[in-house]
Amino acid sequence: MAEVTDADFAAEVIGAELPVLVEFTADWCPPCRQMAPVLSALAEEEGDRLRVVQLNVDRNPTTTNAYKVLSMPTFMVFRDGEPVKSMVGSRPKRRLLEELSDVI
Repeated sequence: MAEVTDADFAAEVIGAELPVLVEFTADWCPPCRQMAPVLSALAEEEGDRLRVVQLNVDRNPTTTNAYKVLSMPTFMVFRDGEPVKSMVGSRPKRRLLEELSDVI
C-alpha cells in the first residue's frame, strides 16, 4: 500500500483519476495496525476502481490539520479532488466495502 505525504498529497490524491481511500494513521495506533491487512486486501481486490493509500499523521501535520483529522484511524474517500466520505475507527472488510459502495 502506498504512503503519501504532505509533499505529494495533491499529486497522489487530489489529482488522481480513480477515487482514493486515504487512511490517516499513526505508528502508535493499535486499531490502525489492525486495519493494515484489511486495506492491503482491499487495495488488491479493488485496485481497478479504487486507490488505497496511507498518510502518517505525525509526519504530515499540514494535510492532517487541513482535513481536521482528530482520531485514528480516519478514512477519507477523495473523488475528483474533493473529500466525499469520511469514516472514523477500524471496521471489518465487509463493513468497509458496504460503506464504500456508494463512492466506488
